[in-house]
Amino acid sequence: MSTTRHAPHAAGTTPDPQRPAHRPHRGPAARLRDLAMGIRFAVSGGREGLTRNALTALGVGLGVGLLLIAASVPQMMDARDSRTAARTAVQPAFGKQLPVSATSLVTAPADTDYRTRTVGGEILRPDGADPALPPGLDRAPGAGEMYVSPALADLLASPEGRLLKERLHHRTVGLIGDAGLLDPGELRFYAGSSTLTTDTGGVRVDGYGTRGDADPMAPVLILVVVLACVVLLVPVTVFIATAVRFGGEQRDRRLAALRLVGADARTTRWIAAGEALFGAVLGLAVGAGVFAVVRRIAGSVRVWDLSAFPADVVPVPLLGALILLAVPVVSVVVTLLAMRAVTVEPLGVVRRSAPRRGRLWWRLLMLPAGLAVLLATGTVGDGSEVVEPWPVAAGTLLVLFSLTALLPWLVDAVVRRLGRGPVAWHLAVRRLQLGSASATRAVGGITVAVAGAIALQMVFAAVHDDFNRATGEDSERAQLTVSAEFPSGELAGEMIARFRATEGVRGVIGTVEAYVVSPEPVAEEDIRPTTLLTVGDCPTLRELARIRSCADGDTFVVHSARDEPPGDWIDRTARKGKQVNLNSDTPFDGSAPMLWTLPQRSPTVMARPDPVGEEHTGILATPGAVDVSALPGAWTTALVRIDESVPDAKEFVRNTAARIDAPVRVRTIHKIERDRQYESVRTGLLAAATATMGLIAASMAVAQIEQLRDRRRLLAVLVAFGTGRATLAWSVLLQTAVLVVLGTAMAVGAGVALGATMLRMIGKPVTHWGSYLPVAGMGAGLILVVTLLSLPVLVRLMRPGGLRTE
Repeated sequence: MSTTRHAPHAAGTTPDPQRPAHRPHRGPAARLRDLAMGIRFAVSGGREGLTRNALTALGVGLGVGLLLIAASVPQMMDARDSRTAARTAVQPAFGKQLPVSATSLVTAPADTDYRTRTVGGEILRPDGADPALPPGLDRAPGAGEMYVSPALADLLASPEGRLLKERLHHRTVGLIGDAGLLDPGELRFYAGSSTLTTDTGGVRVDGYGTRGDADPMAPVLILVVVLACVVLLVPVTVFIATAVRFGGEQRDRRLAALRLVGADARTTRWIAAGEALFGAVLGLAVGAGVFAVVRRIAGSVRVWDLSAFPADVVPVPLLGALILLAVPVVSVVVTLLAMRAVTVEPLGVVRRSAPRRGRLWWRLLMLPAGLAVLLATGTVGDGSEVVEPWPVAAGTLLVLFSLTALLPWLVDAVVRRLGRGPVAWHLAVRRLQLGSASATRAVGGITVAVAGAIALQMVFAAVHDDFNRATGEDSERAQLTVSAEFPSGELAGEMIARFRATEGVRGVIGTVEAYVVSPEPVAEEDIRPTTLLTVGDCPTLRELARIRSCADGDTFVVHSARDEPPGDWIDRTARKGKQVNLNSDTPFDGSAPMLWTLPQRSPTVMARPDPVGEEHTGILATPGAVDVSALPGAWTTALVRIDESVPDAKEFVRNTAARIDAPVRVRTIHKIERDRQYESVRTGLLAAATATMGLIAASMAVAQIEQLRDRRRLLAVLVAFGTGRATLAWSVLLQTAVLVVLGTAMAVGAGVALGATMLRMIGKPVTHWGSYLPVAGMGAGLILVVTLLSLPVLVRLMRPGGLRTE
């Protein structure tokens, strides 16, 4: 019995015995019978067949499971958008307020951060007995009460949530239903209040459920998403195609027996396709099981801070049907194509011929063809209105699939020229020289994944600065900013004092601010001169202006350092020795003015940007000059500098803010602000890449075990003849090393070419040529790690039991 590749016939030689001169017509019915026979062989293949089918089903099932998850992503995104819209309050038109009614309520955001997590929150105060409620609540929480999400309830009940529990000190009266949450792991609460009003930062609403138009995605991000989808899914299809070929060499030898009883070559191919079809159908069942398990645990597992409700994890019907139909078809087509390159002969007939090398021209054509399709798509810039995804996907597919076509040819070409060496090296090289197809298929998927990851990395590195804006904030001078509106300056000053007394706070740049106006009469059509009054102690004022000397009771007139020349608006209001009206509402509501005289000796100074990059122009005053308790409509800002050596110092500040009986916003100061769409795409890609890399590792492990099983008898024979186990282990590692070097070299070349082409499409230069090194190293390392983990299986297969055959 023998299985070899076709060798070309010399002129005048006898035709191949597999190709009889006359073959009776065989229609579709005969092919179906051949497929059915192959399925019967797969079912009744004994222990060996059972193991082979199990490995095929596992390999295909892992790929199918991930494809079904990918097909569920659009549904999950739509469900998430619907949940977001359903809990968004219907805001009144700009500048208008809704009247008080039985269904209205006053609401204010109460989002906070806890360590590395964001806790969403909202404060509610109903106006009537039947208020509109956000989804997930059965009633409005009363004052001192709150509804929390299940994940937040668990956190508050754990020791890890001790500091957060101090902040959310309301009594928990219920859990938010699934309809009011984006995912099961979301941290969210709704708290009741009896003091929240529209004057203290609240907004009156009378309903929930609005769907505004989403911001259009930048063309560059669309290009990145298309590239990422292809890069993440192509390795999956490669692994599925590889899995249906598991046990191919043993199966080819078994089919030789069918030739002995008169089956022609075409019949054996279709029988082989039937065996592969059975394994693929089992793989669909395994994949459905994998998907069901993942769907069940989707709510309890968070990947890059993302999770989903099981009910939302549903494949798009068209995509799901396509997967269920495509996998069996691919298994049959791949097997038929693979069998065309194999000669299955009757028992005892051996052809001593060298394996035929595949044609090179079409393999070389795929890569430049794919790059040409991408270049023909044109330049994609911020001004582009439409990005055509299909040409981009088609070009990327051609580039990546060219690797699966070129890698076997390259391996054959290189190993034929490798010289002799130690026994382990000799065994590794001879194994590849005699047949590298199965080993090459095993690393083909990771080669494609590495090439795509390199291209993605190059694109992300090039567009990084476009979606990351320098805020102008100085996180060295302060780390947190706290802002709040208070009806009086007295409460504002009290807030600053509380933060200065908070544990872990090294300093506070605390200001109480209010608008002041000129009391002089103005024409009806003119705008009354207005400027900003900022009150703070001397250390605070030095952070806001370039002041040489300061004492309590001093005042300053501040001009902007950015204005050339300074405008006269400030000077028309802040006139030295003249009165200023501290009640800016007087011109609008006729309330009594609060006159205060700006001292004549007030020096004029230049503003200095505060830690968040803002200038405080107008009038600076110390508490001894202006009584903040007398300021109506004041607001306060506290820029907090914390002691990084104190654990959870930021949490202490946030807890202090939560104890203030008014809406207070706490924000972390960042030097760099990342675009939300970019961050969303990046997070989604990281989650998808994590799942894909997990599949790659698992599939490679299955493929490696299948290869070792296929060589079990040979390994046992070598050990029986005295070959050392360590030598055989080293031969496996060296064989893998050869494939790693060749596969990584190809992946780097194709990935850099694809990445450079993508950058040309978006008009960006290649600035990070070395960005591919970590990705390439990770891919090579993954292959080596999987090989090392398979060594225990190798040792077990070397036992004398491997000499047994059925």
